[in-house]
Amino acid sequence: MTDTSQAPVAIITGGGRGMGAAIARELHGRGYRLGLMSPSGSAVDLAAELGGVGIKGSAGEAKDLEALVAKTVEAYGRIDAVVNFTGHPPKGDLIDITDENWAIGNDLMVLSVVRMARLVTPYMLKQGKGSWVNLTTFASFEPSLVFPVSCAYRAAVGAYTKLYSDRYAADNIRMNAVLPGYVDSLDHKPGTEDKVPMKRLGTMAEIAKTTAFLLSDDAGYITGQNIRVDGGVTRHV
Repeated sequence: MTDTSQAPVAIITGGGRGMGAAIARELHGRGYRLGLMSPSGSAVDLAAELGGVGIKGSAGEAKDLEALVAKTVEAYGRIDAVVNFTGHPPKGDLIDITDENWAIGNDLMVLSVVRMARLVTPYMLKQGKGSWVNLTTFASFEPSLVFPVSCAYRAAVGAYTKLYSDRYAADNIRMNAVLPGYVDSLDHKPGTEDKVPMKRLGTMAEIAKTTAFLLSDDAGYITGQNIRVDGGVTRHV
């Protein structure tokens, strides 16, 4: 029987469906043990399928993040990697968005990363190593009025990614962000692929493989980066 007691452990929020599930399956295939969470029961089901632990909860709720970390540590005794991923927050016309919906977006996207960092960084410091990927969007730095709350706060996550990476680089803890473009996890309008220089949608598998690479030792000298995986759709260089 294979001894998995020393296998790395990864936490994934939003890890039940779509890109989060694709990342979970990719990491499982690379030998990771998993702690998964999603607002529906899908993360619990996927964790059971992959031999991990899972809970139902929201990344926007501090108590749910605490529960996920506690359950993962209880099961495995360590955390080597974290993937912070959430869906889109409320939408609306720019100046019509309420304070409440801006606050929801802040909790869901920015404070979820900040809170998770507070919870997990001590374990990584004790282990002498750790890696993070924050899944955001290609529109973080080329904002779209279609998703104003998402764009504003995911840009903030990009800044936090750099700040955190500077703070903990010397401790061998890395943090990067992955910025997906138009990916097949969503039902896009016909012709969306025409906006992309590669003339196709990205795949969830491509996002998952990029994330797995950034978490791995193969990316050991990459930190503080916002890496676009968008088929060339963004224009800035």
